[in-house]
Amino acid sequence: MITYKELTSYDNFFLLAGPCVIEGEEMAMRIAEHIKGIAERLHIPFVFKGSYRKANRSRLDSFVGIGDEKALKVLRKVRDAFDVPVVTDIHSVEEAAMAAEYVDILQIPAFLCRQTDLLVAAATTGKTVNIKKGQFLSPESMQFAAAKIVETGNNQVMLTERGTTFGYQDLVVDFRGIPEMRSFGFPVVMDVTHSLQKPNQTSGVTGGVPQLIETIAKAAIAVGADGLFMETHPEPMLAKSDGANMLRLDLLEGLLEKLVRIREAVC
Repeated sequence: MITYKELTSYDNFFLLAGPCVIEGEEMAMRIAEHIKGIAERLHIPFVFKGSYRKANRSRLDSFVGIGDEKALKVLRKVRDAFDVPVVTDIHSVEEAAMAAEYVDILQIPAFLCRQTDLLVAAATTGKTVNIKKGQFLSPESMQFAAAKIVETGNNQVMLTERGTTFGYQDLVVDFRGIPEMRSFGFPVVMDVTHSLQKPNQTSGVTGGVPQLIETIAKAAIAVGADGLFMETHPEPMLAKSDGANMLRLDLLEGLLEKLVRIREAVC
């Protein structure tokens, strides 16, 4: 299995990819197997991504998961079956130790990136911590979030750009933030799909512009992103969460081929 050091020093960008939320074992295994085959061929270090629970939902009746333990066991099965690291997000101090038993990377959601107790709890597990930049923060502010992890004694930190709030129902990506955050000495990931969300729609279901996934991903690699985060699903419009901004699974290989060529050209 790829370690943090290997992941962040590989001669290519790395990829965090998978469904928004674990919908079931069969689908998770199918997606993981598909992505791993592509990643191995293109020599892209791959981390399987899946939320075991969705805590930030617009409506009370939104799908949140299949049950914490059941979903975490699916993540562990993916890790063991395909020998790949797995990442999931946590939302409270109590979840850090629980999730750490099953996954390799703990992800801090953007809305929670300033929560000191949560950051410290994640850091003390010894796992790699991926902190998503808040939609309300400047890139410069993320050095303080990262410092909370390091000062707790854990230097395995990644920072993720996921767009900045632009008005009430839109996000924009300022690509200056990628080199800015890289200057702090941590690998920087571009969350391609979440940065294309259209939040707070009147229906109570988040929208998106998936037709721009390729544009955002290409730009991120061109300006030096160390990794890419992308949510993907065989049938996004049938997905139980964030289907409006996910990449259709059968489009992933062609996109990654283009991104590898861009990486080779700029490095």
